[in-house]
Amino acid sequence: MAKNKDSIQYVFTVAFAVCMVCAIVVATSAVVLRPLQVENKALDLKRNILASAGLMEEGKSVQELFASIETRLVNISDGQFSTDFDVDSFDAIKAVSDPKLTDPLDNATDIADIKRREKYAEVYIVRGANGDIEKVVLPIRGYGLWSTLWGFIALEKDFNTVAGLGFYSHAETPGLGGEVDNPKWKAQWPGKRILNEAGNLAIEVTKGGQADADSPYEVDGLSGATITTRGVDNLVQFWLGDNGFKPFLDHLKTGGA
Repeated sequence: MAKNKDSIQYVFTVAFAVCMVCAIVVATSAVVLRPLQVENKALDLKRNILASAGLMEEGKSVQELFASIETRLVNISDGQFSTDFDVDSFDAIKAVSDPKLTDPLDNATDIADIKRREKYAEVYIVRGANGDIEKVVLPIRGYGLWSTLWGFIALEKDFNTVAGLGFYSHAETPGLGGEVDNPKWKAQWPGKRILNEAGNLAIEVTKGGQADADSPYEVDGLSGATITTRGVDNLVQFWLGDNGFKPFLDHLKTGGA
């Protein structure tokens, strides 16, 4: 007997079959594409590390350029290179949300508004032909207006001069706080100094339009994005300060890391 295509049972049966087919297709696609997504994410991270250090070159692939970069694990508290974990399998992003691998921050210390600071971080070393460190790239993060900004700051071999800065993930307002991605704004950073002659942290992101163009320490903030500007200033101050990578940089300067 022919089925009644107008019956509720038939409609539900067809709808259920369509849903099952779609679910299978979506699930299969997710499983199949997952390795590619992971690979693309890792490639994008490498690209941002290279870009922050000014190492991108026309005609060369990201993988080719990154092959010359040495990835090391650092214990942030004591500023020493660490072998507590295998750096090739260490997941720095997951470590940020692992209570066992982070320490809580009090309100006075937590100027970057990150709540907890990881105990270990991956840093990226660029060496010259003689084996000496030419640049070091440090991971940075902190809260802006709407989101946590994740990025890198690269330093020259004196460990006091900025080689570049860039963010690879954030959700700041396009045209305002989102201007942290503007090449013109990022172009202010190379050449700026972290510490003044007295050895005190002096680098600063000012309000938009208020930076002294002749100052080796001041970076002009983002016009119309006061909170994001303050967030960037705070995260830079935190990660280059005593509770961030200052112990590590001090060790590098003396060859003790």
